[in-house]
Amino acid sequence: MAAPPTTLVLSALAALLAAAAAARAPPRSIAVVGAGLGGSAVAYFLQQHFGPQVQLDVYEPAAVGGRLATVTVNKQQYESRGASIHTLSLHMQDFVKILGLKHRREVAGKSAIFSGEHFVLEETDWYLLNLFRLWWHYGISFLRLQMWVEEVMEKFMRIYKYQAHGYAFSSLEELLRSLGGDAFVNMTQRSVADSLLEVGVTQRFVDDVIAAVLRSSYGQSVLVPAFAGAMSLAGAQGSTWAVEGGNKLVCSGLLKLTKANVISARVMGVSLHSSEGTATYQVHYEGSEGQGSAFYDMVVVTTPLHPSRSNFTFKNFEPPIADFPGAFQPSVTSVVHGYLNSSYFGFPDPKLFPFTSILTTDTPDLFFNAMDNICPVNISAAFRRKQPQEAAVWRVLSQQPLDKQQLKTLFRSYYSVQVTEWQTYPRYDAAKSLPPIVLHENLFYLSGVEWVASSMEMIAVAAKNVALLAYNRWHQDLEKIDQKDLMHKVKTEL
Repeated sequence: MAAPPTTLVLSALAALLAAAAAARAPPRSIAVVGAGLGGSAVAYFLQQHFGPQVQLDVYEPAAVGGRLATVTVNKQQYESRGASIHTLSLHMQDFVKILGLKHRREVAGKSAIFSGEHFVLEETDWYLLNLFRLWWHYGISFLRLQMWVEEVMEKFMRIYKYQAHGYAFSSLEELLRSLGGDAFVNMTQRSVADSLLEVGVTQRFVDDVIAAVLRSSYGQSVLVPAFAGAMSLAGAQGSTWAVEGGNKLVCSGLLKLTKANVISARVMGVSLHSSEGTATYQVHYEGSEGQGSAFYDMVVVTTPLHPSRSNFTFKNFEPPIADFPGAFQPSVTSVVHGYLNSSYFGFPDPKLFPFTSILTTDTPDLFFNAMDNICPVNISAAFRRKQPQEAAVWRVLSQQPLDKQQLKTLFRSYYSVQVTEWQTYPRYDAAKSLPPIVLHENLFYLSGVEWVASSMEMIAVAAKNVALLAYNRWHQDLEKIDQKDLMHKVKTEL
């Protein structure tokens, strides 16, 4: 017997009301703490998912871009950190395309690894000769390294498919497990040296080459966890690029594109308020006009929360938000405009010095980690790199500020020195566990990803994950969070 028309109408109405209830209105306002790459990217991704009607306030006490900063020498700008981006960095590639930016023209140069007394490995202009030298010194270690890095990167690239289908992860462990199983999680707890020795890379290769790369990228030893090491070694092996005009243009461009409200203030903490079972977050900040606060439906923190880096406080949370253990590695960038002392490197005639990038082994007496002859962020078609006997702009990476004697060791004379002291990277050997992503119902922490690995693309991947996680949690779409066997699910969705 057919149902009467009124019953059908009422059923349809009930279904429509249920669908409307499920389609929760987007948050009215979201606060993002920090306007570095993480903050800029997460603001962009949040707007992509929640829509342009959401008010986005981005708090930043310093310059937009964070560590993606430049220094000026002779009216030219140079990258001080965050200098190169890997070709496989798909989110960064997308940002450049969306913002209408361009890749910076590449200026070729050769690298070498210095032990403090002599060069243990020198790059030449001939690819086959470089391969022969690697084989002569280290056997097939470089091939085993390449295979190991490629296997890690192939699995890591799965994240782009997962994110394209809207999947997110509520913890860093779940994200890693979805890409490479427990083996990826374990790679955050064991050293890159142990992992490479296990696959047949020699101790000599680890001491000479792997140590030099990690000193250059993280300022740390081969005790860096294997996953962070793999990401760093992938950048050293593969082709890289940079943004014409400076990598920081990605940050300012994304914030401009999202029409985010950038507030020049330092966030001091977040306190929780509940009304009719709904959580709201009061962000407390201090700017040039004094202290203030504002209420938000959602907050994303993209600056480090570790006590050594911030005095951030959380109030009214039950249970309380725990402290974040761990320390950060001091790092100093000295941008020097001067004449290289090539004699220190065994070249009395500076005209014969062939290298533009010098990495160093883990030798106690060496006072710098790496140095390179850098090009400006704007490279014209007529630009040429300075000859070794000419005054050039060098970027020197060290753990402590260089004293006058150390500068005199590296340079015959110099016009200027600009020093930037950072606490850039986590002290990886101090990491016992990975920080959480979800601090409260709609309170998220993005910067914890740096304890897995620290690179521009890792931060961009984390920003996309947090935006998807926030969106899926807001709409209670639990089928899109922490799903198992995602490779199979993604294949069936295609």
